[in-house]
Amino acid sequence: MDAATLQTFTSPVILFFVLGMLAAFARSELAVPEALAKGMSLYLMAAIGLKGGVAVSKSGVDTTVALALLAGIGASFLMPLIAFAVLRGFGKLDQLNAGAVAAHYGSVSVVTFVTAVEIYEIRGTPPGGFMVAVMAAMETPAILTGLLLARRAIAKDEGAAKRPAGELLHEVFFNASVVLLLGAFAIGVIGGASGFADVAPFFEAGFKGVLCLFLLDMGLIAARRLMDARAMTLRLAVIAIALPLLNGALGTLLGTGIGLDIGSTAALGVLCASASYIAVPAAMRLALPQADPGIYLTMSLSVTFPFNILINIGLIGALANNLASG
Repeated sequence: MDAATLQTFTSPVILFFVLGMLAAFARSELAVPEALAKGMSLYLMAAIGLKGGVAVSKSGVDTTVALALLAGIGASFLMPLIAFAVLRGFGKLDQLNAGAVAAHYGSVSVVTFVTAVEIYEIRGTPPGGFMVAVMAAMETPAILTGLLLARRAIAKDEGAAKRPAGELLHEVFFNASVVLLLGAFAIGVIGGASGFADVAPFFEAGFKGVLCLFLLDMGLIAARRLMDARAMTLRLAVIAIALPLLNGALGTLLGTGIGLDIGSTAALGVLCASASYIAVPAAMRLALPQADPGIYLTMSLSVTFPFNILINIGLIGALANNLASG
């Protein structure tokens, strides 16, 4: 095990996640109050958005930023196509559930991204602040692709067909994570470093501690949902690991191809590898109420999320380094 990998696995951020999973598997009564978990989520998204905006205010918007945004949006539109084909073929899922799951594997996990940024900063390869904007831009395109893939199943279902389009569009484009991330990012750009200095003690001093507690909670949730899973099959579990490996490698190659630095390349790989378990499930409840959340939530939250946190972030970082040095 090299020094970088050892540094990752001995990071308190990772160890708190492992503690949460172990506590859940041991059926401990350890729990984080829901109100506190929501508060920590708001804090983390506001902090990462602000810091990203401040970084962009310093560096400005150039061709690299524009290419990263286009790459992220394009990947978010296209990755569900890969997932859908695998889910329908190897996974043996029906079209409705395959479309719902595919949408998750084109969108992003904010917590996975925040954890990756923290790990890459420890390794000395921090991603550019503009990657926050890329993350926010990748939230919604996959939802649209997933719905298109499931359109035949939707057409057969009168209840889904009659749902107001405005309700779905509002959920897709104005869900809480997108609004807070982009809003905080804009505030960071407008306020700049001087404006951020006034609130920096709050958003910087407690960031790592809050992230540790939040990942403790995520470890508990992921492990408990996995133990309670009824709709998961071995085939779907394999897909939930194979897709982040494939998508992460493709995203890292894409980042290298458009000339991103090592940290930003790795961050794009992580974004492509991650699977949404907040924004997309909310949209799927509106658009595809017949889809089984026991499948798409268990795959994204209980299999892909732990795999990315514990293993894939490190693999993607190593790949970005190798591509840069090669």
